[in-house]
Amino acid sequence: MVAPNTPNYLDDGHVGRGILLICGGFLLFAFLDTSAKVLSRDLDTLQIVWARFVGHAVLVLLVLLPRKGPRVFATSNLRLQIARSVLLVMSTVLNFTAVSYLPLTTTASIFFTAPLLVAALSVPLLGETVGWRRWSAIAVGFIGVLVIIRPGAAEVHWAVGLCLGNALVAALYSIATRKLAARDHSDTTSLYSPLVGAVILLPILPYVWSAPETLTNWALLLGLGVFGGVGHWLVIIAHRYAGASVLAPFTYSAILWMTISGYLVFGDLPDQWTVVGAAIVIASGLYVFHREQVRKAER
Repeated sequence: MVAPNTPNYLDDGHVGRGILLICGGFLLFAFLDTSAKVLSRDLDTLQIVWARFVGHAVLVLLVLLPRKGPRVFATSNLRLQIARSVLLVMSTVLNFTAVSYLPLTTTASIFFTAPLLVAALSVPLLGETVGWRRWSAIAVGFIGVLVIIRPGAAEVHWAVGLCLGNALVAALYSIATRKLAARDHSDTTSLYSPLVGAVILLPILPYVWSAPETLTNWALLLGLGVFGGVGHWLVIIAHRYAGASVLAPFTYSAILWMTISGYLVFGDLPDQWTVVGAAIVIASGLYVFHREQVRKAER
């Protein structure tokens, strides 16, 4: 929600704070997915997605409007802002639908192929060059996905396709975010992200709305926006205290949080192949990120 200031990465206390913040952000994302999975037993996915975006939008408006007023809506590229937000809606719909059928650890592990797809798509969409090392890491990462889903060894659930689609859409969302970062203030982008989603889903709401029948479901429905909004805010603030190269490994704490949440709430534990596949995906993603940092340093 707030634009990060120039950090002092040499301060170990600041770095530690950044690591804690980003881990906290991904913990809240685990709460978000867990809540969506619980709610999917009784409510339509589109209703859950709308509640996630409207709650997030309300939080952002409450924070930004008193500080910046109407100028927070000013954007240099409205079409790209809307397109990026639509991609976020698509990603959320795919993710929430997938988690209603699959264990949280599985959906999270496959989702982390998104950084590999960002590297691959940056060639045609951003005009960047990807060397053989990164292409090799991308290929190895998708071997990790094959280890997770094990086609041929067992029937592959159709929702795995939703996870792969979510990773692709999330990669396009990340690329759109890169393009906007050089044009619009981060506050503006933070506002459009949930606001567009809440608006475009509103006409569908009367057809899918069902009032929650328990106080627990009401609390979870209202909490979706908090988990999503505050989670994004913590990730943004984390970059005030530590560089991306330091924080990148800790984004994978999401898989740990999902595993713990999946076990405590649903009794799910990943099998050995999911653990091995997730490890391959994580290692590939970290190597791709490492090579990107090396290339930047060489320029």
